[in-house]
Amino acid sequence: MQIFPRSSNAIARASLALVVLAVGGLGWVVLELERTPYITNAGVRKAQPVPFSHEHHVTGLGIDCRYCHTSVETSSFAGIPPTKTCINCHQQIWTNAAYLEPVRESYRTGHSLEWTRVNQLPDFVYFNHSIHINKGVGCNTCHGPIDHMPLTYQYASLQMEFCLDCHRNTEKYLRPRDQVFNMRYEPPVDDPLGKNAVAFNGKNYNNQIELGNALKEAYQVRSVKDITSCNTCHR
Repeated sequence: MQIFPRSSNAIARASLALVVLAVGGLGWVVLELERTPYITNAGVRKAQPVPFSHEHHVTGLGIDCRYCHTSVETSSFAGIPPTKTCINCHQQIWTNAAYLEPVRESYRTGHSLEWTRVNQLPDFVYFNHSIHINKGVGCNTCHGPIDHMPLTYQYASLQMEFCLDCHRNTEKYLRPRDQVFNMRYEPPVDDPLGKNAVAFNGKNYNNQIELGNALKEAYQVRSVKDITSCNTCHR
């Protein structure tokens, strides 16, 4: 006696196919979700004790990154400016602005302002600012248009795939060291007239890949195999 109808096999196969599709779809949703600002915090403006504007200070006043981030060329950490750096200017201008009272209080009491970290890497990831700068990686390569940010936010996802894209294709991102802090720097593009050519070591380049390869050699950038090795970033 036949217990199951003839359609049972077809139903079973369809059920298995639906399960596979459901699991695959769920995996795709999870992978897409982890790339969203909900997980990465990219584009999220965090509350700060003082609404500091990079747009005003960098674009408006022309202050160089290194005036505040003093250790960025020599240390793994870019450095958070002490209150004294702020007071150098603000004991002369905007001296009574209400929103700068936390700065004045910090200077009076000697208690540091507690800034909220914007670009945060996991503890198991090693990153060194000075290495990247001395190899010709510009500030806005990772930090984006920070000179146009009224409130600072994390520009890139800072996920592993973001870092690996650069480490696998360093020639696409490098620039001469004297242009690292130039927020208006434009990489050269193929142009027979060479209107946007970039000079390096006495030669003009109007192709980023050619420039990048020249910089890799001059700055002794390690091989792709070396800088994509696990222990380069996970120590």
